[in-house]
Amino acid sequence: MNNNRKSALGRGLSALLEDAGTDVTAGIETGQGRVAGSVSTIPVSSIEINPFQPRTHFEQHALEELSASIKSLGVIQPITVRKMGHDKYQIISGERRFRASQLAGLKEIPAFIRIANDQSMLEMALVENIQREDLDAIEIAISYQRLVEEVKLTQEELSERVGKQRSTVANYLRLLKLPPEIQLAIRDKKITMGHARTLINIDDTTKQKEVFNQIMDKELSVREVEDIVRGIKTNVRKTALPPALTLSFELQKIKDEMASRLGAKVKLKASKSGNGVITIAFKSEQDLKNILSKIEL
Repeated sequence: MNNNRKSALGRGLSALLEDAGTDVTAGIETGQGRVAGSVSTIPVSSIEINPFQPRTHFEQHALEELSASIKSLGVIQPITVRKMGHDKYQIISGERRFRASQLAGLKEIPAFIRIANDQSMLEMALVENIQREDLDAIEIAISYQRLVEEVKLTQEELSERVGKQRSTVANYLRLLKLPPEIQLAIRDKKITMGHARTLINIDDTTKQKEVFNQIMDKELSVREVEDIVRGIKTNVRKTALPPALTLSFELQKIKDEMASRLGAKVKLKASKSGNGVITIAFKSEQDLKNILSKIEL
């Protein structure tokens, strides 16, 4: 991998599409030295939300967690924006990362800049980019994700375009759900793709981090990590509670409305006989007081 590539945490994965020749909008100046086709740092104040974004609800607690991660490690995955005018951009994908960056107080954010709106040409450019030999697993995963989000390909269509099995594509995409510090370790080749594939089979983020720390501290092999993960899954099966009954549409609606109104995570369990339990999570004594103030007693 090119040693000249910058790896500053706040800048994100600058290598992806850094070669302007791989992008359909290459060489087009967008202002203040920013060139479409590369990762550029853009003022948050110059970016607007896409009004056609189908997703309208962003869970506050999840945003706060991502915001805390961004404060610590920076934006790992650049957002994608469309050039709208002089120093004005509109989000194509990555609104959750953008909102969390605002919450973290960032003044600038790394972004892919696009001007052209030709989906087929973008698809060809991304697929060509994936064939580069110097891309790491996270950069490949981001390219796959862009094909899914921006070109609207299904995983099956994506696997056909890039000539990979669907399971391989799915595994790459799952890498982007790993905690940021693990993604950085993959990018910097501190752990292998074999380690990463094993870590994504752990459902609990805390457990993922614990096993990752063991890999780093003890220089564990992939086989050793597989043994650890196998043991974790065995313990989970032994201690697993009976599966909860699926909530009816009406109860699910009540649960969602409570969570939205209280601004808290709500769990609702109900039996066939009609009895059940409601659990409301809070993070601090003040958080509890805020929740109670919203409940009409």
